[in-house]
Order: sequence, then C-alpha cells, then structure tokens
Amino acid sequence: FNLYRDDILSRSCIFQRFRPESLTLLFFSLLSLRLSVCNLSERSCETLSSLLSSQHSSLRQLDLSNNDLKDSGVKVLSSGLKNPYCELETLRLSGCLITEEGCKSLVSAFSSSSSHLKELDLSYNNPGEAGVKMLEQLRLDTLRYVDGRYSHKQCLIDEETGSV
Repeated sequence: FNLYRDDILSRSCIFQRFRPESLTLLFFSLLSLRLSVCNLSERSCETLSSLLSSQHSSLRQLDLSNNDLKDSGVKVLSSGLKNPYCELETLRLSGCLITEEGCKSLVSAFSSSSSHLKELDLSYNNPGEAGVKMLEQLRLDTLRYVDGRYSHKQCLIDEETGSV
C-alpha cells in the first residue's frame, strides 16, 4: 500500500476507516514498506521514527525515496533508526534533498554495534565528499550515492585468511 500525505501518516491512519492502533498492528507485521513519491516531509519522519523504535517492529526494508525529507527529516528519523529495537536492513533515501548534515545523522544512527543496516541508497542527493567519507565508515554491503551514477560495494576482508 502507499501512504501519500504527511497528515495521513502523522495521524497514523491509512484510510479513514483505520484507527491508530490498527495501523500500528499493520506496521508491526510489515517486512517492507514503500513510501516513495508520497509528498512526505519531516512531520512524517516523527511518526516513522516512533514506529521504527518500537520493540514490536519487524520492518526490514524502508523506501522513502523522492520525498522532501531534507536533513531535518533525516535527523528526526535517525532517532528511531538508532534504537536497538530497529532491525532495518535496507533504507532507500534517493532524491530526498539530503546533504552532509543528513549524512552525519545517518552515521550516528547506524554506527552502533546493534545496527542491522546492510544497504543504504542516497543517490540523487548532495552528501558532498565529507558526507560520503563518513558514510563509507559504516562498512555497509551496498552504499549508493552521487547522482545515482556510482554504486559503492564494500567488501569485508577476513583478517585471518586475507580473503574477501
């Protein structure tokens, strides 16, 4: 399904027939949620952050691409992402008007040892060289950035054997 406006998401209902507790139960059973091109902004991130930080959340993939989240929205979202209950493995933020400042928030959220993140898509944003360097420290399996033209695949090297 597709949530398409800030006010709908912030009131925690998809359609008028859903009550807030219904969405919460529905959200907790989701493994993947696609909210791309939904006119979401920072206000939506408050609700998503709260849901991501719940101990009952089972969400593994979240696509928020092509929304005007900006750095301020990413900062709000990051408080839920850094929660130990968050088990998100894939986050897509392509085309969300994110700069180096938003990258700092993401690095802060995902640098903990409890992070499950494997893939981050920041293509069509402007992380800047410093933002990219910070993100590369996360040692993700896949990191996409810079106009969507480059896909950075990091390989972990086994220190004992020296193999990839």
